[in-house]
Amino acid sequence: MSVSTRTYAIGAVTIAAVALGATWWATQRVSADVFAQCRQGAIAGGIEAIGGPFTLTDENGRLVTEKDIITGPTLLYFGYTFCPDVCPLDNARNAEAIYQLDDRGYEVTPVFVSVDYIRDTPENQKEFTDVMHPRMIGLVGTKEQVEAASRAYRTYFKMKEPENNPYFLIDHSTQSYLSFPEPVGFVEYFNRDVAPEAMADRIACFVDVWKTLK
Repeated sequence: MSVSTRTYAIGAVTIAAVALGATWWATQRVSADVFAQCRQGAIAGGIEAIGGPFTLTDENGRLVTEKDIITGPTLLYFGYTFCPDVCPLDNARNAEAIYQLDDRGYEVTPVFVSVDYIRDTPENQKEFTDVMHPRMIGLVGTKEQVEAASRAYRTYFKMKEPENNPYFLIDHSTQSYLSFPEPVGFVEYFNRDVAPEAMADRIACFVDVWKTLK
């Protein structure tokens, strides 16, 4: 075998070995996810990239952190009470999924985090959440606190001319985030096109697995 042929052969074997190793590692990472059976797709950046600490004020005026709020299965949504359509519909969908889980014996806490640090208060958050579900918790905060919570969950929001219009709208992402107390943390997000029944089924799957880890 010539030097060039031998070099080519060694290179080919090396590339194949690297490819096999990468495949094996990917397989190991997937199999290591104890919630894999509950997922319907991959999460960009991995689940560890979403979730984290936050400090906000709850609907009763109490300063809280994520440890006070996420004490069990928790479904978080970021929006605002002045939202004319999307937020009421999405929170109503979340509440319906939670009611269905209640009927099955699963206790999941719905949370509504306001991104409107100008207009939303504990009082109007409480009025909003009490209509949706008796366990729904409303959270508000300062600009810095809200932005920190939004970054932790990789959400997006942008105010539209708040200085000139008291009825300004806010562009914001619309996913709902399922989290558990640490060390588990965030496990899944749900887009707004997921029906209440499907959401309840998937959350129940995650909760069942989480209970085996306790």
